[in-house]
Amino acid sequence: AGNTGIGLTMVAKTLGYRAVIVIPETQSQEKKDALRLLGAELVEVPAVPYRNPDNYVKVSGRLAEQMAKTEPNGAVWANQFDNVANRLAHVETTAPEIWRDTNGKVDGFICAVGSGGTLAGTAAGLKARNKDIKIGLADPLGAALYSYYTSGEFKAEGSSITEGIGQGRVTVNLEGFTPDFSYQIPDADALDVVFDLVTEEGLCLGGSSGINIAGAIRLARDLGPGHTIVTILCDYGNRYQSKMFNPEFLRSKDLPVPRWMEAKTNISVPFEGNH
Repeated sequence: AGNTGIGLTMVAKTLGYRAVIVIPETQSQEKKDALRLLGAELVEVPAVPYRNPDNYVKVSGRLAEQMAKTEPNGAVWANQFDNVANRLAHVETTAPEIWRDTNGKVDGFICAVGSGGTLAGTAAGLKARNKDIKIGLADPLGAALYSYYTSGEFKAEGSSITEGIGQGRVTVNLEGFTPDFSYQIPDADALDVVFDLVTEEGLCLGGSSGINIAGAIRLARDLGPGHTIVTILCDYGNRYQSKMFNPEFLRSKDLPVPRWMEAKTNISVPFEGNH
């Protein structure tokens, strides 16, 4: 998918490999531009559910299998969602980093799920150090994991403008994982967080980060004062400028538009020559 594709392309290019990235055509134009700028060969496919044989994950697998037979040097399928190297990386790196940087005083970790590797891997790594650490799932509307972990059935309600998160199945990276807390986060709540971070902290982040922080706020409220909650800021806002930071797009989705987004300057430029 988009952001993972960007990371894989950067690694591939430094190693001298060809990078072929398959993404849903609904991904933001900014992500597509970044992939092409970095040298990826981009394959866009219709956005269809995972059960459809032409879902981008399944198309990428078939394409990799085909290229492995036809390319002189073969091909490797990253298999983003079901490659457990994804989860293991967070067991071995993200969890130890959080433990070290909090001096072992972390009480909760929460994030959204795309592949599930970040949440399940970090959870495993942290709970191996302290089984009492609470793990939370922050799920956007339109995803089905909140329903699955709270009621036992996959049921999706509503929709979300976020990209790359929100899962309708238990990926291999999620197998054996169960969160202690699950939250369903509406886009409006996530956007409130994202827009506040721009004006209050000078941070321009994407929708996944907004979902994560909104989830962290809910987990903090449930755990109460005096607890340390950690989440992940996993995307840049400039990759969603045409959507999340576009007043026209936000209004088309009945989402809030902050006043500063449409503010016009009243500065008079002191030119000295004739222009």
